[in-house]
Amino acid sequence: MMRPAEFHNEPLSDFTSGTVRQEMEQALRSVEAELGREFPLLIGGRAVRTEQTFRSMNPSRADQVVAVLHQAGPREVDAAVEAALRAFESWRWVPAEERAALFLRAAHALRRRRLHAAAWMCYEVGKNWAEADADVAEAIDFAEYYAREILRYAPARPLPPAPGEMSEYQYIPLGVVAVISPWNFPLAIPAGMALAAIVSGNTVVVKPASDSAATTYLIAEALTDAGLPPGVLNVITGSGAVVGEALATHPKVRMIAFTGSREVGTHLFELAARTPPGQIWLKRVIAEMGGKNAVIVDDEAPLDEAVAGIIASGYGYQGQKCSAGSRVVATPRAYGEVVEMIAERARRLEVGPAPENFPAGPVINAAAERKVLEYVEVGRREGRLAAGGGRAREGGYYIAPTVFVDVPPDARIAQEEIFGPVVAAIPARDFDDALRIANSTAFGLTGSVYSLDPVKLARARREFMCGNLYLNRKCTGALVGSHPFGGFNMSGTDSKAGGPDYLLNFLQPRVVSHKYR
Repeated sequence: MMRPAEFHNEPLSDFTSGTVRQEMEQALRSVEAELGREFPLLIGGRAVRTEQTFRSMNPSRADQVVAVLHQAGPREVDAAVEAALRAFESWRWVPAEERAALFLRAAHALRRRRLHAAAWMCYEVGKNWAEADADVAEAIDFAEYYAREILRYAPARPLPPAPGEMSEYQYIPLGVVAVISPWNFPLAIPAGMALAAIVSGNTVVVKPASDSAATTYLIAEALTDAGLPPGVLNVITGSGAVVGEALATHPKVRMIAFTGSREVGTHLFELAARTPPGQIWLKRVIAEMGGKNAVIVDDEAPLDEAVAGIIASGYGYQGQKCSAGSRVVATPRAYGEVVEMIAERARRLEVGPAPENFPAGPVINAAAERKVLEYVEVGRREGRLAAGGGRAREGGYYIAPTVFVDVPPDARIAQEEIFGPVVAAIPARDFDDALRIANSTAFGLTGSVYSLDPVKLARARREFMCGNLYLNRKCTGALVGSHPFGGFNMSGTDSKAGGPDYLLNFLQPRVVSHKYR
């Protein structure tokens, strides 16, 4: 098989084009006509219905049902793992070149239905058009990138020979991988984890977040269209307490790939450490868990660029990104002007329904709205409210983009992940103090520094402790290939999705030595 062309990121859709805008409007009408659709479990290539169902809802219109999903229980978890285990016995031997070719076909299938997939996200998770489109583009990127990456790992590598021997270093798949994914990137994140596992020769059971489960099924549809055999990818929906824990403790699951909250991630680590009867391995775990990311604005910063980056990273998708820039740390000469500019631009952000493409939409559900508003009340005691501070409109879960200024570095709103449209501005004495404040949380995911001083940028490169550091750039919007993504400390295992080492998480090395005569 010929090697695929060099990897390039999928271009984003240009919604200023009349043609593209019309196509998106048509996709939204098409998906709106499907709302209320039933999604059975997918186990071993078969649609499986259970006695209990639940619904995903439109956060822009709280009373509108988006999808009806079937509730899995322990029996369905067992069936899905067994189906994946059976499929592994044949899928593991499929040559890497064939797996790569299948992934390129899957990328093409996603590309064909790109705006349709984006429209599902507008309704199910409240993303505006650009955020939803970028989510689909990232899923396409993962398919294209990992199709090329597996070809690097497939050939056995010769080792320095011992006398009279020939030795080689191989990478082989693990087995059944449980993928537990969040709602905020309902296509890109489960695709990134599941595709990495599958292209490496493993089989997968995906448990998507309940709020976004319908969108995740689009991955299965694209892979099925591309020719993926039954049982290689299984999708089971239901509560984390039932389905997620059953997968994490199942003795036939080899690995857990998780993205979500710090609380759930650390709990899964505990569960994975156990070795129940019948389990003959230690489970691998990769986890991306969250962040409390700082954007440093230095006295020598280009303020217009810095504020544009802060607004994009703090309020893009309502701040519901683990990479969101939720803290602004500014040095004395910049602080007053930059917080004024942030507050003024936050007030101008229009809030409304995601399908209508407002710059700011709803948070995901009633529980999220309640949590964010509780943090807003905490913020009123810890800082000075400069913008927002309450609900923005009725009908959905709308919270006004909120800015608190003069926040102490150890305040709760400066230390705890809020996961909503709330930015805390913190004054720093100088650049040394700004770096100290940036590093003062338990997290270590992303960060930005805006400065035109090369000495300070060099210091930030050395001393700002986060997995993805951006200099004079916003701290969200990592691109597959260019910005391998992941953090350390309580942000997770720093497994660097979309990077040159990521597939190693899903492979195990093996040495074969052959003594010859």
